[in-house]
Amino acid sequence: MAVTIGILRETSLGETRIAVVPEVVKKYHALDIALCIEAGAGEGSSLRDEDFLAAGAKVGAGETVIAAAQVLLCIQPPALETLARLASGTVLLGGLSPYASRERIEILRTRRIIAFASELIPRISRAQSMDTLSSQAAVAGYQAVLIAAGHCPKFFPMLTYAAGTIRPARVLVIGAGVAGLQAIATARRLGAIVEGYDVRPETREQIESLGAKFVDTGVSAAGSGGYARELTAEEKAQQAEKLGRAVANADVLITTAAIPGRRSPLIVSEAMIGGMKNGALVVDMAAEGGGNCAGTVAGKTVKMGGVTLIGPLNLPARMPVHASEMFARNLFNFISPWLGEGALNLDWDDEIVAGACLTREGELVHAGVRNVLGL
Repeated sequence: MAVTIGILRETSLGETRIAVVPEVVKKYHALDIALCIEAGAGEGSSLRDEDFLAAGAKVGAGETVIAAAQVLLCIQPPALETLARLASGTVLLGGLSPYASRERIEILRTRRIIAFASELIPRISRAQSMDTLSSQAAVAGYQAVLIAAGHCPKFFPMLTYAAGTIRPARVLVIGAGVAGLQAIATARRLGAIVEGYDVRPETREQIESLGAKFVDTGVSAAGSGGYARELTAEEKAQQAEKLGRAVANADVLITTAAIPGRRSPLIVSEAMIGGMKNGALVVDMAAEGGGNCAGTVAGKTVKMGGVTLIGPLNLPARMPVHASEMFARNLFNFISPWLGEGALNLDWDDEIVAGACLTREGELVHAGVRNVLGL
């Protein structure tokens, strides 16, 4: 039987993206793979059912999709009741928030779902084209700067007008991963004076290549897998002292540091916030994981003295057209090597396939998730 890939409407609050776009539908069809999409699933991304039909997909009710699909793609984890209706052996691929819910893991196990969490795709060179974390982080970094520019009481660029010259805003970006580098590049394009900081010393060259100044605290936290390690108490104290000076000089602070499966590191203390200028602005991109800044409230805009702290959630959903295109291509690049002549043949010896697998044959097979959840 030929493989059918299904896509349901995203039901998570505020989610506007979709895990396939018409351009990628055509790529699946070239591999003799059928697609069945729930009616209205693309509305948040400005995609009509007619667009998918013209690309060759079928459009139907959610129950039709569930009944037809051997593979289900998603942006966010499907609702628990949806997972409970999936047939045994269904392949689930997409953003599954693997560290977030024991109950979801249990349903995936008992339903014997073969689940691949795109967040777990190994961050190796061969998997770069599949990396949803990176593609969506690029969107988030861009959006964070637009939020900052919209709320900052100062112009980002230098402005010369009839009565004189307005000096540009000073922006400090903490964290030089994909999101941070995109934030630095975007703030520079808008004309701000930009500084960047990361505990990984190898990021200095990347920050400076974008025209920003690197803030050197003398603390290195180079870790494995492209992530920073956790700092010791002594290192945190040294970091706080030197970083505090840069924070105090900033008109806008954007923080981006996150650790998968753990609370976001608290980098900016209440005292550091208190040392910022009256009217300064903070956009804490790590808000969903607890925040990099003392006082951040996820999904809220709050005041600490004269400083405004914004804790945005799901920034990629603010830009769903391009975010969906990027996510859809990532998933296609992950699964397409194993599709051919209408069939799915996974190679469990492949490090990307094995590394991204969350559950298989009724077991939670990802050791990192087992450790975090204590299972």
